[in-house]
Amino acid sequence: MSVPSIRTPARTLALTAAALLLATLATGCSDDGGRDTAAEAAGQTAPTHDSDSSPFWVDPASDAAVQAAAWEKQGRASDATVIRRIAQRPQAMWAPGDYPRPAIAEAGKQAAKADKTLVLVAYNIPHRDCGQHSAGGAHTADFYYQWIDAFATGIGDTKALVVLEPDALGHIVDGCTPAEYQEERYQLISAAIDRLKKQPHTKVYVDAGNPAWIPDAAKLVEPLRRAGIAKADGFSLNVSNFQTDQASTAYGKGLSQLLGGAHFVVDTSRNGAGPYADGQADAWCNPPDRALGTAPTTRTGDPLVDAYLWVKRPGESDGTCRGGPAAGTWWADYALGLARNGHA
Repeated sequence: MSVPSIRTPARTLALTAAALLLATLATGCSDDGGRDTAAEAAGQTAPTHDSDSSPFWVDPASDAAVQAAAWEKQGRASDATVIRRIAQRPQAMWAPGDYPRPAIAEAGKQAAKADKTLVLVAYNIPHRDCGQHSAGGAHTADFYYQWIDAFATGIGDTKALVVLEPDALGHIVDGCTPAEYQEERYQLISAAIDRLKKQPHTKVYVDAGNPAWIPDAAKLVEPLRRAGIAKADGFSLNVSNFQTDQASTAYGKGLSQLLGGAHFVVDTSRNGAGPYADGQADAWCNPPDRALGTAPTTRTGDPLVDAYLWVKRPGESDGTCRGGPAAGTWWADYALGLARNGHA
């Protein structure tokens, strides 16, 4: 059974002086650094608490940071401390779907000032998500070319890592994307790689789904090749899903071997307790009792795994399922549960 990982629509960063002040307040208090019992049960590595140890940029104006400051002001000091377990860690920026350049450029300035790498998601392919929770995307191929050019221009010479078009190839493999759109999709992803790689310090990872969605990794080989994987830095796995580090790594190594040694990155944002009721059609959508996973790092212990990342921003809804708001909307209660389960 397919387990698609529907994900967050784009959000625009608004880095204001007030937000920076809130973030300073939010990072002024940390927890005790206890290990993640849920993560241990699933064979995961618990998140760490030192954002400075990660090479990736932390968004000081994230929803989690703003929530922590608000709860602190409301007297919910304990909840504020817990939610900072999300706020103080690097999370990917999902670029706006209309004109991404200003938001990316502003975030890039902050990342460069901190000498950190900006993690970005390009998620605007036409006919995105097969009309499901995260439907949308560029309305034409021409608009997509313009959009990815603006995206890349916004990066400039900032150090950046781009996860390119989550689900786009997976939906070709599972048959969700109609045949008449498939060749265009390959061309657009290939062109996006070419454009992004013109930036001097940008790495690009083409999304390859997750092991529960497409169990036979061999089915992804030809789509990845047609999309230009040889020109990219590798592929990404588990974006917005809950598969464990071990499952994703084993799957990635198998796919890597079929691709001649390609490297990959893994989304560990919410996989601390592993998948929920694996095999159910909606196991990917706001499953209960999940936990934060391994903190973002390039110290993966495996030469093929370039990084563990928080691609999905913990606390943003997967869609209107299990009482959740629209896809990509901040859901404080769900975020709080992820953070609580992520630590003893």
